Amino acid sequence: MEIMIVGFFLGIIGFGFFSYGRKQQAPVPLCVGIALFALPYFIKNIPLLIASGISLMVLPIVLRNRW
Repeated sequence: MEIMIVGFFLGIIGFGFFSYGRKQQAPVPLCVGIALFALPYFIKNIPLLIASGISLMVLPIVLRNRW
């Protein structure tokens, strides 16, 4: 049950990244959004899922500051 809740919230956040990346034609947020959609299908460990989701959400910020 908890994995469904975490997956639901990651899906909502992933949809936001996907929509932003599509409108701005930015490939990094678009790919992060797709990855956040798919992440709960591959990772069933809740702490690892949360840590992976947070690291994916931080990735566009880190890459934007490096360029």
